Amino acid sequence: MQEFTHIDEKGRVRMVDVTDKTATLRTAVAQGVVSMNPATYEMIHNKTVKKGNVLETARIAGIMAAKKTSELIPMCHPLNITHISVDFFPEKETNSIRIETTARLFGQTGVEMEALTAASVAALTIYDMCKSYDREMVISDIYLLEKSGGKSGSFTRKKS
Repeated sequence: MQEFTHIDEKGRVRMVDVTDKTATLRTAVAQGVVSMNPATYEMIHNKTVKKGNVLETARIAGIMAAKKTSELIPMCHPLNITHISVDFFPEKETNSIRIETTARLFGQTGVEMEALTAASVAALTIYDMCKSYDREMVISDIYLLEKSGGKSGSFTRKKS
């Protein structure tokens, strides 16, 4: 069993020391899904939501969130992210929007939390902008799709 890296030998919480880790190109891709009623989906698609362009606002929110991840998650390192993208894949058949985020940097620690935070906050922004129309929206399926770089190597989620 692996030891907990965020706990020292005396049981105290700590930030992992990455000083001696080799800097590598690191990428993480995450996703989230927002499901809604058909009328809400159509308003987003047709850009008729009163609060404005939902997806572009969610894109900005996701990017901003990735940059602030270390302020939200206690043991995350502040990172010099070199790229973050937030893309949307509307799925009319299910009245849902799949969010896919990619975070990248050249550094000593990974960007999984930044990609996951971007997906989460983009989903929350969609909910916030549309909640007056549809309080039954569901945010789901927030998870890491893939990552590369670093000592642990690459990971790609198996298709289910």
